[in-house]
Amino acid sequence: MHLFYQPEIIAGEATQHLTEDDSRHAIKTLRLRAGDAITVTDGHGNQYAAVIHETDLRQCAFRIKAVQTTPPRPFSVRICVAPTKNLDRIEWFVEKAVEVGIERISFFFGQHSERRVLKLERIEKIAIAAMKQSLQSFLPKLDDAVSFGEMLKTIGDEQRFIAHLPANQPLVNLAKQATEAGQYVVLIGPEGDFSDTEIQQALAAGFQVATLGPNRLRTETAALTACQILNFINQSSMG
Repeated sequence: MHLFYQPEIIAGEATQHLTEDDSRHAIKTLRLRAGDAITVTDGHGNQYAAVIHETDLRQCAFRIKAVQTTPPRPFSVRICVAPTKNLDRIEWFVEKAVEVGIERISFFFGQHSERRVLKLERIEKIAIAAMKQSLQSFLPKLDDAVSFGEMLKTIGDEQRFIAHLPANQPLVNLAKQATEAGQYVVLIGPEGDFSDTEIQQALAAGFQVATLGPNRLRTETAALTACQILNFINQSSMG
């Protein structure tokens, strides 16, 4: 199955067009021709069974034959993470998290963050590619990086956790704290960890300290582990 992404499907239009990147991939790489079947997603839960109508390296035309809508999952995962100094690591996390299943990724700059600039354009492309590769219909929301305090203001009534290994305190794993079928937010700190001030801010905002195991993990490993744990505890609700 060839899955393409077109976020601007026009309702009622007989003929639609792939994006320029997907058009080039379909015609030049996959060597698809008029009459070949493809599947297109808008990233909002809809997958369109379609047929290529006209080949063009910039605007490959297709016609929709049928549409199938996938409902949202009965739980949602949001990971708020500080971008790593080595951008490849955070890109790796985004790719794998999208494949595993995630609804939202938010970036923030903490007091101990080494990276202070983050451009979303490449990260969005990685998320789109991962969505298509894993044959999913939903593209996670990606939030621009803001300060830790500004990020906290965007948190609603979700189950809130901050990943932290407290010294000389009992370790309580995220898997035991999160309840099934919830809306989750997990904060993952930078390489230098959260500052004491940030931990206190999070606690004051209703976050619970949670561990991801006894080992100290890299930022991107911790972020993916949290995502996997929350997906795992909800396996029964996914059928």
